[in-house]
Amino acid sequence: YNEYKSYLRIMLSSRILPYRIVSPLVRWLSSDQLKRTPLNEFHRSQGGKMVDFAGWELPVNYSNMSHVQSHHHTRKEASIFDVSHMLQVHVHGKDRVRFMESLIVADIEGLQENTGTLSLLTTEGGGIIDDCIVHKSDAGYLNLVCNAGCAEKDLAHIMEHLSEVKDMDVGVEVLNDHSLIALQGPKAVPILQKGIRHSLSQLYFNHTTLADVHGIPCRVTRCGYTGEDGVEISVPDNKVVELVEKLLDSDGKVQLAGLAARDSLRLEAGLCLYGNDISENTTPVEAALMWTIGKRRRAAKDFPGAETIMKQFSAKPKQGQRRIGLIIEKAPARPHYPILNMDGDVIGEVTSGCPSPSTGKNIAMGYVDNKYIKNGTPLQVQVRKKVFSATKVAVPFMPTQYYMPPK
Repeated sequence: YNEYKSYLRIMLSSRILPYRIVSPLVRWLSSDQLKRTPLNEFHRSQGGKMVDFAGWELPVNYSNMSHVQSHHHTRKEASIFDVSHMLQVHVHGKDRVRFMESLIVADIEGLQENTGTLSLLTTEGGGIIDDCIVHKSDAGYLNLVCNAGCAEKDLAHIMEHLSEVKDMDVGVEVLNDHSLIALQGPKAVPILQKGIRHSLSQLYFNHTTLADVHGIPCRVTRCGYTGEDGVEISVPDNKVVELVEKLLDSDGKVQLAGLAARDSLRLEAGLCLYGNDISENTTPVEAALMWTIGKRRRAAKDFPGAETIMKQFSAKPKQGQRRIGLIIEKAPARPHYPILNMDGDVIGEVTSGCPSPSTGKNIAMGYVDNKYIKNGTPLQVQVRKKVFSATKVAVPFMPTQYYMPPK
């Protein structure tokens, strides 16, 4: 089974077969069971409650802490999240920047070495295929991290485009032998520093470096999905358990955290979840993600969907819908709950929502018509058969703690 999958990957990487043929075979091979990260057995040994997430078996929480306790612990101390289900890719070759800029909206050319940014893979119609993180490494490649739920789709899109650009010197390497963990929280970097010889004081938000962590070769990137300071660490599969154990042993206040805490933390930080808050049916303008498109890319209009996106961005008055933040009184809102104006007309729907452990309020994100996007606008949300008062607010719902360079 695994040998056959490896054989298909070899065929893919050598372009023996187009990815649109290989992809259904890989999907068929993996459809009979949930995929597992190299930390799977470790999660179980630590009391992890395993659930299906995007076709992966991952811990939603652990027996020693509730969801809310784990959430608070991350905000106050530090937590380790297993995000090894994410797609990790290296893009090589002298045309690597030009190739990736033909797929995503980021100004990669303008990035300094060993820095990165959030970006978007977009369709020719302006929809969002996926959000991703791209870093420009001084080791001669671009480092790309994409969502697990979109991994197959993203890779198919990238490889199909690769097969069409015969004139470019570019190669795509999927890091199938590397795990990814996120160490998040105000104590995360001080804890990590104990295992790294050189100072992390110059590793600012979205900066990346190769480093030995407790003697294990890793890529350390200062980023995360919680709104807190922290890092994501790419580590060889055969060393990830050892690394997690050493991080847990290095400070008694480090705890494991699961999907439940990760979701409420990211929502408080106003971060999108693909499939809920963004999709191929939403544009960067509608998703309030135009900041991901650099000035040079906007001016050149040379990214997929540029004509649609820039036309929508420049339109006056603004048309369509926009992603907003909401605080709802008395009842938590869930995805697809209708958002109403004060006349009771449906003007949009909730895409993410939960009771916020940090603020004690019911928070949500959703899409509404553009004329309702002013902060403080009174709205309503229908929760089952009842209607509750809501207010449009700015996101994030609480201040982020990213470690930024001095101004």
